[in-house]
Amino acid sequence: MNYLVTGVSGFIASKVAEILLENGHSVFGVDNLNDAYDIRLKYWRLERLKNRPGFRFETLDICDRPRLEGVFKTASHFDGVVNLAARAGVRQSILNPWVYFETNCTGTLNLLELCREHGVAKFVLASTSSLYGAHNALPYSEDADTNKPLSPYAASKKGAEALCYTYHHLFGIDITVFRYFTVYGPAGRPDMSVFRFVQWISEDRPVVVFGDGRQSRDFTYVDDIASGTVKGLRPMGFRIINLGSDSPAELMDMIRIVERLVGKSARIVTKPAHPADVPATWANITRAREELQWSPTVKLDEGIARVVDWYRENHSWTREIKTEE
Repeated sequence: MNYLVTGVSGFIASKVAEILLENGHSVFGVDNLNDAYDIRLKYWRLERLKNRPGFRFETLDICDRPRLEGVFKTASHFDGVVNLAARAGVRQSILNPWVYFETNCTGTLNLLELCREHGVAKFVLASTSSLYGAHNALPYSEDADTNKPLSPYAASKKGAEALCYTYHHLFGIDITVFRYFTVYGPAGRPDMSVFRFVQWISEDRPVVVFGDGRQSRDFTYVDDIASGTVKGLRPMGFRIINLGSDSPAELMDMIRIVERLVGKSARIVTKPAHPADVPATWANITRAREELQWSPTVKLDEGIARVVDWYRENHSWTREIKTEE
């Protein structure tokens, strides 16, 4: 099978591409290699893919419809499109909502329209648990209300999901939408808490905690997220599916794990909670278990240990990565 994977140098997409290639598929990867965060992380991930048989890469922005159309014409045919190109992050979206809307909505629309024009039968969209806001009961189920997003990021993903349903309804494209819950792992995004805390504690820097640290997150290891995403390439009609650990942990508990693994104590500095943050996330993953035969396999202690090992192995440059505070 031949797949188009967008945002292929990204944290999740690079792992999805790796699994597809290991399974004998061909992957045409595109990425605009933007500087939303330190580009060294993207090049590190991309280097792990470049020499694999069946992999092809082009630097390209999914908002550039003419060039994107050229990719569809160049490839003989795509059996599916996995759209993991996105602007992600709650707080950054408040500073520049326009780029979030353009990438997450217009970019998704470009891909859906080209799938329609070129007869691509399968489309997978990466969405987010941020859609559930702060008003739904825990754990979040896929049929919960998502009409009260708390950030432009969540709102842009809501728009992308709506476009997906429209193209399924009008043109019969088989679409799986995944709502990811707090993904972490080696070479993860530096604006996410696990990367930041590992770096800050390792380098004896102050550990900034917004709120009282008792907020909980459904931390989910990247390999589990990627394996679930690949399973979603099967025919499903139109489905929205949570991918999470179903085992939320409080932020302070996660910090204690990092302290133990790094062998240093955190110097915690507290700041007021951010209005776009929610107090807790927790995925109901019944649908993923029943329809994809998927369950998470990596526990938080094990996953963070892998992050710490990766950080140490690449310490010459990981210590220099700018981390948002």
